[in-house]
Amino acid sequence: MDWTEQLVTQLDRHWTGQVRPKFEGLTNAEYFWEPAPGAWNVRPRGTSTAPVQAGSGDFTIDFAFPEPDPPPVTTISWRLAHLIVGVFGARVGNHFGGPPVEYPTFGYAGTAAEALRQLDEVYRAWTAGVRGLGPDALAAPVGPAEGPWADRPMAELVLHINREAIHHGAEVLLLRDLFRRERAEYLGQPRVKWSQPPGPA
Repeated sequence: MDWTEQLVTQLDRHWTGQVRPKFEGLTNAEYFWEPAPGAWNVRPRGTSTAPVQAGSGDFTIDFAFPEPDPPPVTTISWRLAHLIVGVFGARVGNHFGGPPVEYPTFGYAGTAAEALRQLDEVYRAWTAGVRGLGPDALAAPVGPAEGPWADRPMAELVLHINREAIHHGAEVLLLRDLFRRERAEYLGQPRVKWSQPPGPA
């Protein structure tokens, strides 16, 4: 059994076959849409009211420490930024020789197209790095870059990143569905109503 190939395929088959194709056509309106009041977003610098406004460029990302309870709903732009920076980018920098990537200093995308370009770049770098891991590297501790999980094996981190990517990818796709539904209702298309709850009688 080639465990490296299994780890790569678990994510890549889903990502390239289902998730990433459904990101195509993402508009700026969807990218910045706030599905609930008080949502965390990526915003033009100086326009956020969040306790923490991270980023080095023209756009910043909303944060708070500690996280509020309940946490705010997050937008597509916020979730893509989390994938780009916290899920893939930081790990490529920490484990595969990529440039350092951190929330406070990252240049967040001001358009959907730029965010997808950033996402594709770090996804390719992460996948290429995982493909280069042999059995010994998969079993080796991840080290201090992963904080309290420093002694956990690299294979465990790869599985964690797979889960994170699948999870957040699904969140983005659900937000696209909700945006389209809201836009359809705004344009006067009726909401679908069931005569009885769907499922077995």
